[in-house]
Amino acid sequence: MRGPGPGGGKQQSQEVDQERIWGLNAVQEALRSPGNIEEILVVKGKGGPKIQAIIETARRQGVRLRFVERNRLGVAPSCRHQGVVARQTQATLVPLERLLASLEEQSSPRLLVLDSIQDPRNLGSILRSALAAGFGSVILTRDRSAPLSGTVARTSAGAVTHLQIAQVGNLRDTLALLKERGLWIYGAVVGSEAGSIYETDCTGPVALVIGSEGKGIRPLVRKECDHLITIPMAGDFDSLNASVAAGIIMFEIKRQQEGAG
Repeated sequence: MRGPGPGGGKQQSQEVDQERIWGLNAVQEALRSPGNIEEILVVKGKGGPKIQAIIETARRQGVRLRFVERNRLGVAPSCRHQGVVARQTQATLVPLERLLASLEEQSSPRLLVLDSIQDPRNLGSILRSALAAGFGSVILTRDRSAPLSGTVARTSAGAVTHLQIAQVGNLRDTLALLKERGLWIYGAVVGSEAGSIYETDCTGPVALVIGSEGKGIRPLVRKECDHLITIPMAGDFDSLNASVAAGIIMFEIKRQQEGAG
């Protein structure tokens, strides 16, 4: 049942290499621990039984898979990658089912849903604010989102290691599932059709959706939101950085829920 609701150069290259592993055996071994790999890149046209086994395992585990030109692997040309490179995640991902089960144990859960946040520094900043505002669980889109890289981990000041993070392929279906579990879906948007966050009751179980930096929440995802909310702004200024807006809204939800408790 739902609760109450409202009416640089060399240094950059080193960083990239530290986030990647390459070679058939190394990538196969990494895939033995689900949640350890964020993304796998395979050279276009590369085949063979080991490559195929990696592809099948990645698909079975829901790991993002991309087929790219050799010069798009993100490793040094001299690297013996054998046509496959994996990007390691800097966070321990959890299955969606486990995340949902943990929400059921909370009286007024706060869940953050990020729809296609593509800038790793924005993502890291949002995750840092999420932890501080008591949003201990986060859902990310598997595609169109920045990987949970070292840049994200550093920008989050380590918050990624303290959050429950799940990745999903179909965000619209996931939001429908959240509503079945009793959460109210709030979508943060810019527009006159949205209600002020300061005048919206957010004291029930909350799933807050934050959209991408440029386009915001995608239309089909937006349709799944129970309520659209916005931050009132002075004059003609109507746009905030996604991480700033997310922080303001999350802390207002925290204030409402703790004030009502």
